[in-house]
Amino acid sequence: MEENENINRKAVWDLEKADAERARMMKESLRNVLDPELGYSVIDLGLIRNVVEEPGRVLITMILTTPFCPYSGQLIEEVRQAAWDALEKEAFVDLRFDPWDPEMMEEGIDLDWGLY
Repeated sequence: MEENENINRKAVWDLEKADAERARMMKESLRNVLDPELGYSVIDLGLIRNVVEEPGRVLITMILTTPFCPYSGQLIEEVRQAAWDALEKEAFVDLRFDPWDPEMMEEGIDLDWGLY
């Protein structure tokens, strides 16, 4: 599947396919990383597009809700720390500039932001 075909779909991590329990631990840790403006976690917003665990490291593919997010550095560092907390491995964040869409959010998240 082409990467661009996956833009508006829910993220499916390679880690979920390889080790569901470690993926669950990672998601729970990342739920503590909140977007300071929206108040939702990077998991709730669907910003973590993929997680791949390799020997000695974790590779995280991440997007932002807006390409000019003033909190991008803070979010990236918090994602790296959350990955360490969950899997005790050094994490590398591959920040992509794919467009974010509310359809990427987890099911059941309230969209009442007063924007629509």
